[in-house]
Formats: sequence, structure tokens, C-alpha cells
Amino acid sequence: MNNIYGLTLEDLENYFIEIGSKKFHADQLFSWLYEKRIKSYDEVTNIKKELLERVSSDYSIDRLNIVSVEKDKDVCKYLFELFDGEHIEAVLMRHDYGNSVCVSSEVGCNMGCKFCESGRRKKVRNLEAYEMVLQILMIEEELGERISHVVVMGIGEPFDNYDNLVKFLKIINHPKGIAIGARHITVSTCGIVPKIEEFSKLDLQFNLAISLHAPNNEIRDKIMPINKAYPLDVLIPALKKYYNKTNRRITFEYVLLEKINDSVECAIELSNLVKGMNCYINLIPYNETNNLDFKRSSTIQIMKFYDILKKNNISVTIRKEFGGNISAACGQLRSKKEEVWDHFI
Repeated sequence: MNNIYGLTLEDLENYFIEIGSKKFHADQLFSWLYEKRIKSYDEVTNIKKELLERVSSDYSIDRLNIVSVEKDKDVCKYLFELFDGEHIEAVLMRHDYGNSVCVSSEVGCNMGCKFCESGRRKKVRNLEAYEMVLQILMIEEELGERISHVVVMGIGEPFDNYDNLVKFLKIINHPKGIAIGARHITVSTCGIVPKIEEFSKLDLQFNLAISLHAPNNEIRDKIMPINKAYPLDVLIPALKKYYNKTNRRITFEYVLLEKINDSVECAIELSNLVKGMNCYINLIPYNETNNLDFKRSSTIQIMKFYDILKKNNISVTIRKEFGGNISAACGQLRSKKEEVWDHFI
């Protein structure tokens, strides 16, 4: 059965019209779902019982199951069980400016980035829009606080699940939905160029982040297979075109891997690659896992890299490290659960 949390307000309006009812019921039900946060249709008091019975026969209002929560000082990591028994993760990060949640967009991932825990498991399926929406709703409810920022940067490649992604974005951005401002929502992609072009046509002010992680094709080919399909000489022009159309600054994510992409030469090459673009670079200290051989760059090397970018007038930040005491790398918590489960099978 379809889930009610996968419908935009427009979808819901069309649904009520199609079943011979009135369009205004969509506004009413949307309010119950996202303002009053009902968990059962029985809580709705201003829509006739017969109509609610019809809605409930077409759309469930079921939630996901929170299997576990790992907490550190400024971060909580949630493991969700889906209705088919699959598992995904979402991470809450506390910042000075508010609470941010990193959501997953797929079960598994086909991009195969060599340093990523999620890439160890091939994609099983797309997440439906409602499964993405419920990550936000359920974390807000468990936390008892509002989520002010969302990054689609968890398990999966968002642009490999484009239609569900866009529906999710519209639901959480809508003022009658979860009402998170577009400029507080960031979508991260490893660089699927045709979808970047499609995303630019949405005419919405969402932020775009690119998982870059290398300053040249030679290194990027080795650690990110997507680069063989969309190499830097294709990706960078597409991003310049994106900026010209949207006027939105682009973020480049760059995870620093010891002796792979963290040299002085790489920093200089990266500076030249993005020079003249309206962008900033987010340097990410690597969160090591037991399953992968990549190592975190030393603090000294990270600062050398940072200083070179600054001296070349590149806007750059070093991401605050979260979850050093928990399974905070993308895919770690799910992977840990599956390893424990496999032990008992």
C-alpha cells in the first residue's frame, strides 16, 4: 500500500478531486500530518469518517521503526528498519545555527566510491519519498526539537533516485509541510551531470554540493568510478552552467585521505581547478572504519592543505568532526548491525 507521507500537497489535492471529494480536504489533512503530527487517521476531527476510511484504504499512515540510536556530544545516529526489513541511517548534528539531519536516499549505493562504507553494499532499491520524509519527522519527534537544516548526503546517490528526491524536497520545503527553507536544504551528488542540469531547472533555491574528493581525473578515477562516466572536464563546465542558471554558490566536498589526495600538489591543483567559480570547499577529515584501508590525513597535513587554498583566495572550511565515538561514517551503523546479524545466522 502507498504511504500518505509520500504525497505532496498538490498530489493530495489531485487525489481528493479524483475520488469525487473537495480539494480543500488536502489542506486539512496536510495540517494534521505536519502541524499536529497525528499518528492515526482516528485523530482527524474535521474530515468525515467515511472519507477518512477511503483515504486509509488507499494510503497507510505507518511509520518506520527506529532500531537503535547512538549518541555522542553533538550527534545522534539513527538506524531505521523499513517495511521490507531493509535498514537505512540518518544522522542528527547539532550546530550553533540549529539542528541538521543528514538523510539517506537509497538502500545501498551503486556509485562504489572506494573510501565510503555505504559503497560496500550495492544498491538494493530506491527509497520512496515517504521513507525520506519520515526520517525527518521521526527524528524531530524523538528529539522533541525542530530540524532547521537537511542535507541529502547519507546512504545512496540522491540523483540516482531523482523523482523521489524531488518529491521529498517539495514536501519538506512546503510551508504547510515540514517548512524547512530551501536555502537550508542541501543535496549532495557525486556528479551525475544530466541530473545536475535537470536540477537547475527546478526554479527552487536548494543548495547543491558536489562530492569531488580529487583535483584531477587520475586520482578521481581510482577512488570514484563515476568519474569515468563524467570526468572533471565534463563535470566542471556543467557546474559553471548550473551556477549561471541558478546563481547559487556550489559546495565542493573534499574528504582528505592520507597520501592519496592530501598533498601540497593536490591543494595547488584543486585551487586551479575551481579558481574563478562562485564556490567554497568543505574539507572533511576522514572518519576511518574497520572495513576499509583508507586513513585520515594528519591534522598538520589538513592545515597545510587548508592554508594553500586560503592563500589562493579559495573559500574553504574544515568540517567540524562529529561522532568520533560512535559509528558516524555513512553506512557504518547499518554495516555493524548486519555484521552482528550475520554472526548469528
